[in-house]
Amino acid sequence: MALFKLQISLPDRPGSLGAVASAIGFAGGDIRSLVVLSHEDGRGLDDMTVAIPGEDPTDLLSVLNDIGGVEVISISLAH
Repeated sequence: MALFKLQISLPDRPGSLGAVASAIGFAGGDIRSLVVLSHEDGRGLDDMTVAIPGEDPTDLLSVLNDIGGVEVISISLAH
């Protein structure tokens, strides 16, 4: 499994983080850490580390981008 660090912006409302977690699981990923950086103006900003099978995060990005209101701001290999 490869580890990726992501920064995501999502709606600051009940269920948004649950939808993100479900999408990560659907893509075969496992959340290893999560830090809520901020929440203002109706948006949350989170840093997370996610383990995924293989080395290509394309499927992970695809399922996250399919969630309404979720934006992947950055993604990089975690060291």
